[in-house]
Amino acid sequence: MSFSNLGLSEKVLAAVAATGYTNPTPIQEQAIPHVLARKDVLGIAQTGTGKTAAFVLPMLTILEKGRARARMPRTLILEPTRELAAQVKENFDRYGAGQKLNVALLIGGVSFGDQDAKLMRGVDVLIATPGRLLDHTERGGLLLTGVELLVIDEADRMLDMGFIPDIERICKLVPFTRQTLFFTATMPPEIRRITEAFLHNPQKVEVSRPATTAVTVTQAQVPAGREAHEKRELLRRLLREAKDLKNAIIFCNRKREVAIVHKSLQKHGFSVGALHGDMDQPARMAALDQFRKGELPLLVASDVAARGLDIPEVSHVFNFDVPHHADDYVHRIGRTGRAGRTGTAISIVTPLDQKSMAAIEKLIGQSIPRAEGNYEVPAEASDAGERPREQRGRERSRGGRGKPQRGERRDHGRERSHEPREARGEARPAAEARPAREARPPREARPSSEPRHGARAQANNSHVPSIGRPEPRRQREIDTEPGDHSHLPAFLLRPVRSPAGA
Repeated sequence: MSFSNLGLSEKVLAAVAATGYTNPTPIQEQAIPHVLARKDVLGIAQTGTGKTAAFVLPMLTILEKGRARARMPRTLILEPTRELAAQVKENFDRYGAGQKLNVALLIGGVSFGDQDAKLMRGVDVLIATPGRLLDHTERGGLLLTGVELLVIDEADRMLDMGFIPDIERICKLVPFTRQTLFFTATMPPEIRRITEAFLHNPQKVEVSRPATTAVTVTQAQVPAGREAHEKRELLRRLLREAKDLKNAIIFCNRKREVAIVHKSLQKHGFSVGALHGDMDQPARMAALDQFRKGELPLLVASDVAARGLDIPEVSHVFNFDVPHHADDYVHRIGRTGRAGRTGTAISIVTPLDQKSMAAIEKLIGQSIPRAEGNYEVPAEASDAGERPREQRGRERSRGGRGKPQRGERRDHGRERSHEPREARGEARPAAEARPAREARPPREARPSSEPRHGARAQANNSHVPSIGRPEPRRQREIDTEPGDHSHLPAFLLRPVRSPAGA
């Protein structure tokens, strides 16, 4: 079947032909007729199957009739991330080049003034992230009462990012008679509950089992040690030895880990960029554009790049960290092997990741084989700059790298012997040959010229309170006679006077 059999307008067909596409994907073939018939659609398909065009093309056909009003968009598309929202806008710009449609993008990192100016002129298509959209509605600069068609894209990602309460608020602000298109790759119970609440007799379009991986992607896992520097050394080996590596996305679980891996690869001569949620919007878009154009062959990213990004020619995906949620694995490796191309996905697995890997294999319904070859990282492979941060902190707290740990003794390269010096034939040092210090005479035998700390000191020894603190080491070594208080300081030997009237 070709696009001409789906009921699209002549302008849209001309735009599709200009891009070089001739046949629709399964999700497009099944979803587009239902959208044009103004029915609610529940689309379930794995990533990389053309879900974006499945709602962009029929929307362009529907929007050819009518005009937008100020601050009242005709259609609304919700995306979980800024990158996905910008990518959907690029699709409208590409396929709607022959139409005079106003498309606005409401995302974070852009001034409210510029966005308000676009809304004031009237918007046919509003593409937004939930947070920024609610900010505009609360400020009174946006009315959703004129929305005719609502698209909720990457709904499972919305769930992971905590946007479900915002989605419920937005659905209550749009008209009840709207048309709703709902696209997701997985169907957890929370997503199913939302579809039952906000979709009316939806047409279910499912072209693949939820949470399946593309057959064109070759998957493998490589065991690694617990230490982070061992994983970084292993990643560098995998990058150097990878076959047919054109470009690659390296996924980490945390934004802090993205920065560490990015800096490590740069230090070892790799051309690499970084992408995570704490970067400002211009830096994120610049890194993504450089990677798309091939200026940066490697991109270290968090899961912000795992959903929906259309970079067709990614040859490899490396999971530096195994994802905590099994669904994220499906989306990560979906960045490669797109549009029928082949791809490779390799996961670095530590002993702590075995439980997560078991959950992933259960979800996708297949076991992930171990990569061929010996990838053990020797202990001396990592240099001083690649030692874990925690280990360097412990060394600094001990006063230096060479300082022995608790329970160890520094021997300076020779084995110590516990035999007496005379038995080993060594001479005793001069400091040890000095005569022992004469024993301190008893208090009664001292000459009267020595200070006695007062005449009443001995008569009031019974009033001296007991002290719980340990004695100094030098005094503990001297055995004192019972009743001898000469080791006590003078202020403790003073008499304790009773208060007047007691």
